[in-house]
Amino acid sequence: MDKRESRIIFMGTPEISAKVLEGIVSDGFNVVALIAQPDRPVGRKQILEPVPTKVVAEKYNIPVYQPVKIRKEYEFIKDLKPDVIVTLAYGQIVPQGLLDIPTYGAINLHGSLLPKYRGAAPIQYALINGDKVTGMTLMKMVKEMDAGEMYDKEEVVIEESDNMTSLFDKMGDAALRLILRALPKYLNHEYVGIPQDENLVSYCPTIKPEEEKLDLSQNKEKIIGYIRALSEVPGAYLYLDQQKVKIYKAQIVSDEVSGKIGEIIKADKNGFHLQLSNGVISLLEVQKEGKKKMDYKSFINGNQNLLGKIFE
Repeated sequence: MDKRESRIIFMGTPEISAKVLEGIVSDGFNVVALIAQPDRPVGRKQILEPVPTKVVAEKYNIPVYQPVKIRKEYEFIKDLKPDVIVTLAYGQIVPQGLLDIPTYGAINLHGSLLPKYRGAAPIQYALINGDKVTGMTLMKMVKEMDAGEMYDKEEVVIEESDNMTSLFDKMGDAALRLILRALPKYLNHEYVGIPQDENLVSYCPTIKPEEEKLDLSQNKEKIIGYIRALSEVPGAYLYLDQQKVKIYKAQIVSDEVSGKIGEIIKADKNGFHLQLSNGVISLLEVQKEGKKKMDYKSFINGNQNLLGKIFE
């Protein structure tokens, strides 16, 4: 099937999805509709803004549909006569009735090397667990979450400097490379799906707001993982003098244990060090509640007598 003749419905909402949508449209694929989450208020002023994929779709005059509950509002898709549905980070569970509509079924770009990290936060959990490699998997969409057979993968190396923001950007690039390579093959029936090994399955649920507060009972490696996974947005945090302090960047210093858990054991021009259960980390970029984000030297200059205080 020629890509200019294929009738593709794209389902996706955030920035990573917008990058892929723009890429496949620019490459000449015939996207007949976008299905995205409803627009939501953004920022302190709660201004209603279009979701990122909608901005792209409107740029190319692609019809946009934003059902509040896709499981109850999908009959309109039959009229679009899709050959295939491509999804990436749509944000709702897609019902089986919808999956049965396209001539060639529905495929999903999932942000892990399946069967590892099925679920809502695979990119974040790769950082939390200190993985060195992750990637995108193109898979068949089935009723069970992320359980369909696999068609192709694209690996992504995770650098020590990566956080959620940078890794999402790299994963978006990987997703685009993968779908541009794979979609013509898929439409021409050149793939044989590979079942996932159920013995290797792991899950990664949504990170809840209460998990944004760092758990100081965890080891230094896991603490660093959460800081990376929550940066730049929404930002991991602790409390100091009953004020929220977000921590955007940190690194492991040593295995030394000389202070109490959560204690600031160094606060000068040479470092801002926090004692944890199995070692010390250096806080590099922080933000006090109501203040701007700053490097550790600026924070120390503006907050005297930090040595010996306890983060909670």
